[in-house]
Amino acid sequence: MRYIIFRVDSSTQIGSGHLMRCLTLANQLKTKAEIRFISRNLVGNLNYLITQNGFKCIELLPANDRNNVLCGYEKWLTVKQEQDAKEVKEILKNLDTELLVVDSYAIDETWEKAIRPFVKKIVVIDDLANRKHECDILLDQNYYIDMNNRYKGLVSGKCKLLLGPTYALLREEFYIEKKKQRQRNGRIKNILVFFGGSDLTNETMKTLKALVLLNKEDITVNVVVGGSNQYKEEVKEFCQRYHWMNYYCQINNMAEMMNQADLAIGAGGTTMWERCFLGLPAIVITVAENQIKIAQDCDESGFIKYLGKSSLVTELVIFEVILSLHGEKYKKLEYNCTRFRRDKNNEWIKLLFAGSGIG
Repeated sequence: MRYIIFRVDSSTQIGSGHLMRCLTLANQLKTKAEIRFISRNLVGNLNYLITQNGFKCIELLPANDRNNVLCGYEKWLTVKQEQDAKEVKEILKNLDTELLVVDSYAIDETWEKAIRPFVKKIVVIDDLANRKHECDILLDQNYYIDMNNRYKGLVSGKCKLLLGPTYALLREEFYIEKKKQRQRNGRIKNILVFFGGSDLTNETMKTLKALVLLNKEDITVNVVVGGSNQYKEEVKEFCQRYHWMNYYCQINNMAEMMNQADLAIGAGGTTMWERCFLGLPAIVITVAENQIKIAQDCDESGFIKYLGKSSLVTELVIFEVILSLHGEKYKKLEYNCTRFRRDKNNEWIKLLFAGSGIG
């Protein structure tokens, strides 16, 4: 039996984005080969979502060496990447792995070179462009003004680069909703608030307080939090005070919620391309360093309204921007964000299996 293996983690610190985009890809590949996930059992992980999607998850144990000195994103692994590679090799040596998909900021060519003898092809999902990779295909679904130059010198000349939102990983629900996409009339009556799975700095609550300042009860605000959000009970209690606020946790109909909305307020990351696909104008506050450059470039190109880093954005700033977003400003933002619409998501997947015999 041939396998497609995903090496990806989720946790309170990492968030859910890496896992969610891998699950999206896995669901598109599940008819091609047997799929397995290798994920470490980290604090606040969402590994249960892997089994909920019908895939087997092989869990790596959390680190037990408190003297382990880790730097930067390596802290996300909780072990040195050499140790991680050693554990993964023990799993792969018994599997006929056609494709290995890696989605981790903590992994680079050191890990990939160690794993290379055990797999036929390596696919890396990245957006940092800050380290070298030993891979056959690199996927970066984000928009950057200089996106065609970012990986020069970081991958070999043989590596196939899949760059930009053309290759955005979108769940099937988004294609279903796109077929019944509503026409917005320019009036903001339905607002969607979502800051990812973890929202470590509680931007959700900051945004809700800003919306209360609007003093409008003729709007609907749908508030979505992830299962790993440590503030979810606080957010829930706040929403219950206002009849025009609806609270949701770990939903499976995000595309429907976006389609119903006139405006989204949230973080950067994968969600940006989901919103753009459905033509939903968005106010963006970045909650992680890796989101900043993407948001700045998208704002400069007119695709979103970027307010800045979470630590620099106040309730008053959010309030004032919402008030200003009407008429031509709103229409222009809506028009610009639709420029990333795409109707097919499967053509490029054929590249993953070129020369493998898997169709």
